Amino acid sequence: MERRGAAAAAGGDVCMCQTVCPAHANHRGELSAGELLKWMDATACLAAEKHAGVSCVTASMDDIQFEEAARVGQIISIKAKVNRAFKTSMEVGITVTVQDILTNVEKMVSVAYATYVAKPVGDEKIELEPVKVLSKEDHLEHTLAIERRKIRLGYEQVFQNLMQESNREDTFEEGDAVSADLTHVQSIELVLPPHANHHGNTFGGQIMAWMETVASISASRLCRSYPILKSVNMFKFWGPSVVGDRLVFNAIVNNTFQNSVEVGVRVEAYNCEDWIKGRARHINSAFLIFIAVNDKGEQLTFPRIKPTTKDAVRRYHAAIARSRIRLARKCMMSAKEVKPDPWERSNQAYISYSNIAALTHLAAKSGWDITSTLDGIKIWTHEEGDVLSLKVEMKVKVPSQRAFLLLSDFTLRQQWDKHFVTCEVLQAVTEDEKIYYVTSAPITGHKPKDFVILVSQRQPSKPGEPYIIAVKSVTLMSVPPSSEYCRSEIFCAGFQIFSDSSSSCTVCYFNQVTSGVMPYIAANLTGSSHSIEDTALECMKFLELKGNEY
Repeated sequence: MERRGAAAAAGGDVCMCQTVCPAHANHRGELSAGELLKWMDATACLAAEKHAGVSCVTASMDDIQFEEAARVGQIISIKAKVNRAFKTSMEVGITVTVQDILTNVEKMVSVAYATYVAKPVGDEKIELEPVKVLSKEDHLEHTLAIERRKIRLGYEQVFQNLMQESNREDTFEEGDAVSADLTHVQSIELVLPPHANHHGNTFGGQIMAWMETVASISASRLCRSYPILKSVNMFKFWGPSVVGDRLVFNAIVNNTFQNSVEVGVRVEAYNCEDWIKGRARHINSAFLIFIAVNDKGEQLTFPRIKPTTKDAVRRYHAAIARSRIRLARKCMMSAKEVKPDPWERSNQAYISYSNIAALTHLAAKSGWDITSTLDGIKIWTHEEGDVLSLKVEMKVKVPSQRAFLLLSDFTLRQQWDKHFVTCEVLQAVTEDEKIYYVTSAPITGHKPKDFVILVSQRQPSKPGEPYIIAVKSVTLMSVPPSSEYCRSEIFCAGFQIFSDSSSSCTVCYFNQVTSGVMPYIAANLTGSSHSIEDTALECMKFLELKGNEY
């Protein structure tokens, strides 16, 4: 098995710059979404091949959000970089910005993640080299890439769970609803040499552009206007096509959501012989979300859809499930305010991702100020605006894996943390995710506090990476606030555990300080209390006692 990619990995970003010309624009004078998708795919593919050192093909492109429109005369910059390499596949991060030449103002157009697979030559087997992590930003994306991969792999199960819930709500309001059949569009394309990439296969970006065109026509039959692509659920490539293939595109509106519409597109390929015999190869599927605006820029309302067949009912409910996942992802990935998220089937994977991501980002911040080294325990603080964060470092004579197992079981925390009075498991979601209910002792003159927290744990996927235990508050309908306790929140907290040797490790505790913790921090910083050091000492004693029992 040949390993590929080591020499190319240090090369950094691949960047494509394009001037938006009239030939690239739609009727509004804005860059066509299909043209942009072609540029994004080409740039990302080049980044993947730069790392792999061999030809690569597009496997999928994750949820794509389009935030800004680019107009004729503006400059589009697309940067792509391999975030993480797995055995034969890679995650490539894609960032698209638009710059106005006259004002020099630059805006974000889109951020997307694509998966590319290294294409071996003949029977050759390829195992990709790891990505060389050169900066803090590289490290963050490298760490979170494996979390995003888990979301991709677990998407189908989440979707099926939501489909079951949606099917139970089997109600359709007739009224002025429009039959979905009226939005069906079929189109055909013959793959010619200009449509092929440098491998001889149909260029993935070209297929995506054709899909966007057909989907746009389908959506226009509902809004009686020119629809604008706002997001793509995911482009999933199931197989290749080549020059000479006939590609048949079928698009239909699955459902509408007040000011948006979901259009499903399925692509089938036929070679000359299959075309005569009617044998199709399914090569791609995607779900595209459109909006429409009037002359004043106000969003139009779409009419409701009426499913008239069994398959239309399935697609109707599937669109609802995808909408819930999409909204959950948007909230988790781009929330401007930090607040507890409701724990629901539609957002479990994304809350878990945001939990790990928040702790990873907090740990990677620069500008930490050391405030104490009492008893060999180092304490740092970090100020950013009105947000104060805390870091506590402990050197512990116990193997890192053992420390991880002890610290990740929050039912044991009462043995070393006096602030934990009770702790019980509410849900053991997976081996790596548990939801706990915690109560803490009252501060003089105040009610005792309680918390509902999600604890996400991760073992390192390669040497040198830390064990991670991330903590954040969530809300559960089954555990509402009570009059007995003051419901409190944890924005971002947890542990990173680094192995120093076979018998010792460094434990780093982080906390994005909330009002409930602030009195302890303030007392520590003014020297009137050593509560943080005392808790850390108890933690070290606990780890070394329990860790060496086995």
